[in-house]
Amino acid sequence: MTELAQEASRTRMRAANPVEKGQAARKTVLTTAKLCKTFSAGGTQQHVLKNLDIEIGSGDFTIIMGSSGSGKSTLLYALSGMDKPTLGEISFMGKELSQLSADQLAVFRRDHCGFVFQQIYLLDTMSVLDNVLASGLLRNSGRKAVAARAKELLLRVGLGEGDWGKFPSQLSGGEAQRTGIVRALINQPAVLFADEPTGALNSSTSRGVLDVLTGFHREGQSIVMVTHDVKTALRGNRVLYLRDGIIHGELLLGLYREEEGRERLNRLNAFLESMGW
Repeated sequence: MTELAQEASRTRMRAANPVEKGQAARKTVLTTAKLCKTFSAGGTQQHVLKNLDIEIGSGDFTIIMGSSGSGKSTLLYALSGMDKPTLGEISFMGKELSQLSADQLAVFRRDHCGFVFQQIYLLDTMSVLDNVLASGLLRNSGRKAVAARAKELLLRVGLGEGDWGKFPSQLSGGEAQRTGIVRALINQPAVLFADEPTGALNSSTSRGVLDVLTGFHREGQSIVMVTHDVKTALRGNRVLYLRDGIIHGELLLGLYREEEGRERLNRLNAFLESMGW
């Protein structure tokens, strides 16, 4: 068996704990069963997601990759409750999302999901701090506690007190995205969902944003990220490859360590090649 074939075979084996050997067994935070999504257009049906069974563990940094049109973003939005599947079940934090009303689902997303997008969607008329507080105060938490957490998180992502009063138009792309990450984390979500969060950034700025996400993952934050960028995908501890709405393979990478970057890149490239990337 060739080295490439051996690697492809290993990707299909699920580890009991893909983050790090020796840790306590991870808890499951999100699962799907026979998940399907179909769109109708012009009298024809397009089956975008096809009978997907997925498990996301607490502390996983799951990367979703695949060619354009493979269903990556559709899957992300379904998992997060932003879009309803056509068929199948999504169990998230013990809740079956299909059984929630629109209002209940909105509250569930607010309390358990964080979102980071390629387009950051900060409110132009609010400062950095107020953009974060606007999300944090939706849970009716005390303003003092929310403000303290917001400031702590902003400092951790490299936005000092002098940045808190700036408006989005005064921020660089990296500063704006780091603000977006803080806004997504202010309510301590069970899972942070990210859709191409570095897609509009240059390489050096992207690295800074990825360092921020990697840091939170090391502290136990569960992340599900869609990306087409190999260097971005290296930060995950597992990669799911989606093709034509079906998961064709899974690669377990373990916790990201920069010093293992070359070996990690070789493994990921071999996996992607075996998937037909």
